[in-house]
Amino acid sequence: MRVVLQRVCSAAVRVNGEVTGSTGPGLYALVGVGHASTKEDARWLATKTEGLRVFSDDQGLMNRSVAEIGGGVLAISQFTLYGDARKGRRPSFIAAAPPQRAQRLYEVYCDALRVPVGRGVFGAHMDIEAHLDGPVTILLRREGGV
Repeated sequence: MRVVLQRVCSAAVRVNGEVTGSTGPGLYALVGVGHASTKEDARWLATKTEGLRVFSDDQGLMNRSVAEIGGGVLAISQFTLYGDARKGRRPSFIAAAPPQRAQRLYEVYCDALRVPVGRGVFGAHMDIEAHLDGPVTILLRREGGV
């Protein structure tokens, strides 16, 4: 699995004009699932997401986690994180997990988070608005326990 985290002041996702998920201060997470991804990967990445110290403390150092600031996570399923554009001009997505499997592992990731979670709609076209804080962007990866 791959998770791209961005620190945000706020973020929201809309499907057909309706807000389906949002967060105030916290993290915006793009969640990609590959063929080798497991439930253990999803849980590990959720724990890493909520514990990652990317928020400033009183001295301005990145020493606080999203849990410590009382923030939340807006999690969006993103199969294009497995896009391979090394050849040609059109990316290949064959490394992405099939939709049913990807949805299950995306849900495992979201359910394992112990902070408020806003969610997109799996497989839907989504309009996403994010007000980045920093910017701070971190890539997390774990495949098959590695």
